[in-house]
Amino acid sequence: MDWPMAIADEAELEEVLSRPDEALRADLAAVPGDILVLGAGGKMGPTLCRLAKRADPARRVIAVARWSEPGLRERLEGWGIECLSAELTDRAALAALPETPNVIYMAARKFGSTGNEALTWQMNVVLPAMVAERWAASRIVFFSTGNVLPLVPVNGPQPDESVPPAPVGEYAASCLGRERVFQHAGAARGTRLFGIRLNYAIDLRYGVLHDVATKVWTGAQVPLAMGHANVIWQGDANAWTLRALRHADAACPIMNVTGPETVSIRWLAQRFGALMGKPPAFSGQEAPEALLSNAAWAFALFGYPKVPLERMIHWVADWVQGGGRALGKPTKFEVRDGRF
Repeated sequence: MDWPMAIADEAELEEVLSRPDEALRADLAAVPGDILVLGAGGKMGPTLCRLAKRADPARRVIAVARWSEPGLRERLEGWGIECLSAELTDRAALAALPETPNVIYMAARKFGSTGNEALTWQMNVVLPAMVAERWAASRIVFFSTGNVLPLVPVNGPQPDESVPPAPVGEYAASCLGRERVFQHAGAARGTRLFGIRLNYAIDLRYGVLHDVATKVWTGAQVPLAMGHANVIWQGDANAWTLRALRHADAACPIMNVTGPETVSIRWLAQRFGALMGKPPAFSGQEAPEALLSNAAWAFALFGYPKVPLERMIHWVADWVQGGGRALGKPTKFEVRDGRF
């Protein structure tokens, strides 16, 4: 795919994020029917919906959210996506949503979990159980997080899907609960499911690269305690999520989804410093363990990410220096105690 050297504005960014390839078209062709995207108003949902629509323009793509961001619903409708409003925790609202053979489940709660743990468990465990019951006959691909995995030595093997979860903190524990209730739905009702255990999707407006680049550009100190991370271009993560519909199964496979590199935060800050002409400042020292994932299975099934790390770094550096909009949603990748 022919990627631009730089991305000028949000219209171009969202076009680049939602470019389908032939592999996506082929996998979607194997799972005909409408696609319902629950919790579509977040960071990844809008471009996932657009990607699905561009991959198969004749298919009905239905986005469900509360639509709190001004203009977002209208933007999606302009892309040919049907938008519905619903409070997903309301059983009557769930019941009123359409039957579809394909469901992408994106609703979740992370930030603000500390201090409001009960709502976090409601959103991350109770609601998934309700969704699994409501669309028991559908294929459901749902998002989880690499936070369910243990911190591992940076110089050791990274955990693949065979490593037992060891969540730190209530947010991560509730995400493991989400995985378990979907797994139960597969075992109890034969619902076809697939989990996406994501580590750090990258958009120019948010993500680990944006967080580090912004600190370098503004002269803020880059924290080093969580000294390494995995990242993946959001467009690649969305494409793999849609392709996973083809592999949904009652066994509820759960896949690590991230990029192939173990990215040093110190190196990343230095790389941004070189591109921006701003020497980075640091705080703390790298701990010997970090939150990392091995995504070898994803690469075997879907191929390597289409957008490489260095391309993302150049795009983000240009975006931040040019005053591109930020979503104001830091990843808090530096958090080590699970308190978000």
